[in-house]
Amino acid sequence: MTRSLRLLAPAKINWTLEVLRIRPDGYHEIRSVLQTLGLCDVVTLADAGDISLELNGAAGKLLDEPPERNLAYRAAVAMRDITGIRRGVRIRLEKRIPVAAGLGGGSSDAAAVLRGLNVLWGAAQPEINLVEIAGEIGSDPPFFVVGGTALASGRGDAVEPLDDAVAPPILIAAPPEGQRDEKTASMYAALSPDDYSDGDATIGVRETVEAGRMILDEELYNVFERVASSMQPETEKAMDALRAQGYTPHLCGSGPSFFLLHEESQRSTLSDRIRELGFEPIAVRTMSRAAALRIEG
Repeated sequence: MTRSLRLLAPAKINWTLEVLRIRPDGYHEIRSVLQTLGLCDVVTLADAGDISLELNGAAGKLLDEPPERNLAYRAAVAMRDITGIRRGVRIRLEKRIPVAAGLGGGSSDAAAVLRGLNVLWGAAQPEINLVEIAGEIGSDPPFFVVGGTALASGRGDAVEPLDDAVAPPILIAAPPEGQRDEKTASMYAALSPDDYSDGDATIGVRETVEAGRMILDEELYNVFERVASSMQPETEKAMDALRAQGYTPHLCGSGPSFFLLHEESQRSTLSDRIRELGFEPIAVRTMSRAAALRIEG
């Protein structure tokens, strides 16, 4: 009988995202506290003779791309090449995380494939090796190998697990598919040395997490909000409208989605306002490391 595994691939937000400098290798040196969320793609892996990919759900423009460009497919190829294990896998992705919205769905899918294949293929790679393989795929996949709440540094490939954060409910505001695009490189390019910081915001949030205190709006920071008005005007317009009503929106990663911490009693009113601004509200909670890394099957 063909063996299969089922994994959740959670979305993420950045509690902080700071750029310290440009590194000699051309990458930006970052400091960031990241958080997995209870908004997840579902990844199913099954034994097969070769590597294949099937997309379902809200895959959007991913359906038009060759599988070789998909990070989940590339993760399987990398795992096979690096471990030398000559086996195949049928990857089925049920996409629930909005694509190209700053929520890390593709990177999370890739990490889920690495973690799942480590079990399905009996690769027995320690987490540190999986993080290294994930770093060959991109800057975000290493975080998703660790999951939960974590501090990322370097270009994002050095990941330190933290205790699970305590946080209020979260509302994500996702733009329509036509307003989403992969803009991370252009967002970084728009930054200047005046936008760089010393990592103090990240240190502050780390201390809050370690002390078991509730995450607060005033502690959060995202460097890309400094260039959102020129690079993502529709997102900035919506965030400004909410600020004028006393809310405190925060950019999701490099955008174009944003999120708000809120009280349960605010959810309905705030969701209606987000829809009026042309965005889709998605109510989520933080996801613990144990839940983010669970493997079924």
